[in-house]
Amino acid sequence: MVGMALTNTLERVPFRNADAFVAFTGFDPRANDSGNKIGRRRLSKRGPAELRRLLFNAAMAAAKSKAWKPIYAHYRAQGWSTTAALVIIARKIARAAWSIHHYHSTFDPERITKNA
Repeated sequence: MVGMALTNTLERVPFRNADAFVAFTGFDPRANDSGNKIGRRRLSKRGPAELRRLLFNAAMAAAKSKAWKPIYAHYRAQGWSTTAALVIIARKIARAAWSIHHYHSTFDPERITKNA
């Protein structure tokens, strides 16, 4: 289901880059700053909620897989909450999906562990 939703979205809407796709899904941070005050960062939650839910569920499943488990463990060891670590993985899945679609390539687990 996740693959179908991602393919449908990526085919239907042309995105300039992976950041634009992440922003479309609503997994981009929204600042709450004013003057010298630096507020808390939260998800913008713009875009289709169903796609965001599917990506989050995919991240929950990916956190248990051989390719993504070290990344999840890395962020948990840094002190990120479970939800925050899963959101990071969901963003990475969205970026990987955009890259695979845009460059007509295949998934390479080596590339995701480089930047973790």
